[in-house]
Amino acid sequence: MESTSIEKLQTLINNDYKIEKIQPLIFASDAEINIVSITLVSEDGKKESIRAYGEESHQLREYIRKNELFQSLGV
Repeated sequence: MESTSIEKLQTLINNDYKIEKIQPLIFASDAEINIVSITLVSEDGKKESIRAYGEESHQLREYIRKNELFQSLGV
């Protein structure tokens, strides 16, 4: 069974990855967002990416907002 984007994000955050970039920006209007790409980086510089589409992209963005995970971006 394939993990959801939120489960992948939780796993990476639990493994000390930090969000490096969210495209489009977390504060963009959800009405126009159908794809979300997130790049995370570990302390040793290893990068991982997550991409979510459609309804899952909206759920992922809301999860990031509610858990204030975007604060590490300095926005």
